[in-house]
Amino acid sequence: MTAALPDVLDLGYSFCPNDTFIFYALSHGKVASPLPVHERLEDVQTLNDWATQARLPITKISYRAYFSVIKDYVALRAGGALGRGVGPLVVAREQRGDLNGKTVVSPGALTTAELLLRIVYPGANIVRARYDEVMPAVERGELNGQQVDAGLIIHESRFTYPQHGLVKLLDLGAWWEGETGLPLPLGAILVRRGVPATTQWALNEAVRSSLEYALAHPEEPKNYIRQHALEMSDDVMQAHIDLYVNSFSADVGDEGERAVQELYRRAVAAGTVQKSGLPMFVQPQ
Repeated sequence: MTAALPDVLDLGYSFCPNDTFIFYALSHGKVASPLPVHERLEDVQTLNDWATQARLPITKISYRAYFSVIKDYVALRAGGALGRGVGPLVVAREQRGDLNGKTVVSPGALTTAELLLRIVYPGANIVRARYDEVMPAVERGELNGQQVDAGLIIHESRFTYPQHGLVKLLDLGAWWEGETGLPLPLGAILVRRGVPATTQWALNEAVRSSLEYALAHPEEPKNYIRQHALEMSDDVMQAHIDLYVNSFSADVGDEGERAVQELYRRAVAAGTVQKSGLPMFVQPQ
């Protein structure tokens, strides 16, 4: 069913530099859009939770979370995060072996990172914290009084974990690439299925244009990115953009679609989501 559209679309995305880089031009009226947008910046887990309530008409989300809300949303082809060498890491205070039966801190039940962890270590005991609280919990060896053995880190934490005295146990992105030969799908930009197909595609093109604007004017968004980058150094901020903004950000492409379908197949096989026959991506109009 096609729903009436508001005068301004709430657009949800994260504080991460790749998102603020991509959406700077769109949120600041630098590129054409079928409707004006109003930024709603939140951590990814909050956006994942909001999507289960269909709260925002257009939003960033983890691919794992997308699989749970596919009846309500469809993914844009532009603006997402897929790639090689971009995966979540499992870290600890010292090297250790099998994590089955061990306690691992996860950044969220609906993150792609936790889905991968469950596939690799189905017997791990998972506890959860906001993504920027995972490393401190591993450093302390406890979370809310419970002993923890390892942590699952995402975003800029992959660049900074050695500063916290932690060591890498497993790169889940490298594991995925070795298993499938495909890039790892991390995050997508979703639009409600009730939005008219012509507007869905126009929003896709607006997001792509916003990315192209940032690539053409890389200095212009920097203050905006820095404003939301927490305590991240400029070097880490730029490394984050360089890693997560790539050719898949402009269009998921055939290879990216295959990667998403494979991750979805494995999520269904793991019993975490139900299979759906709905199309996963918006179509050109």
